[in-house]
Amino acid sequence: MNVYEINDVKELIAGNPYVGRGIIIGKTKDGKKACAAYFIMGRSANSRNRVFTKKGGEVFTEPFDASKVEDPSLIIYAAVRKYKDSLIVTNGDQTDTIYDGLKDGKCFTCALKSREFEPDAPNFTPRISGILNFTDGDFTYEMSILKSADENGTACNRYTFSYSPIAGLGHFIHTYVTDGNPLPTFQGEPERVAIKDDIDEFTSELWNALDENNKISLFVRYVDLATGKEEDRIINKNK
Repeated sequence: MNVYEINDVKELIAGNPYVGRGIIIGKTKDGKKACAAYFIMGRSANSRNRVFTKKGGEVFTEPFDASKVEDPSLIIYAAVRKYKDSLIVTNGDQTDTIYDGLKDGKCFTCALKSREFEPDAPNFTPRISGILNFTDGDFTYEMSILKSADENGTACNRYTFSYSPIAGLGHFIHTYVTDGNPLPTFQGEPERVAIKDDIDEFTSELWNALDENNKISLFVRYVDLATGKEEDRIINKNK
């Protein structure tokens, strides 16, 4: 086993019916851009009734058909926000927790100490989060997963992974291993994946690899490290 292997993300998820929600952060192969990507999947009608919308530099999940919303508590939130030179991306309303924590002088990990996995027994969906901190023409990044310690939601285990970027390498964390009842929680470290230079190629490969029945929305942002220019792509299954 080569622990330093870099995988094509499409090979990790193609044929897998349900990896849930996923975050990818890394640096393009040419070393010129930072990449942040977030996708959502869903099995229920309530979950599938969503789209990504962009407001300013921030991204939100919103109902596709407001009349069909059953429970907005865990499906409607700010997924991507910016605070000064940091970009935050998460799978829930802990985006705001991190944002408010940074404003109060807390670090990424410290801000998340007030949060736990989602209260959706028996799945106890993990809260996954990422942050990119830009400085001096480069960046560092961290990823976090908060997940149940057992099948009963007895306690919360907290894991934070800190990275210095390497050209062509990204890290991929997602909520579930695959489909199931209850859903099996993601295990181990974030997976090593290749980050393409071309945002359209990367976006297309990721979107096309996600299960056709369960994928809902995808957001990808490339940030030019020299200029700070942002390039975004959003794909919504609901149109």
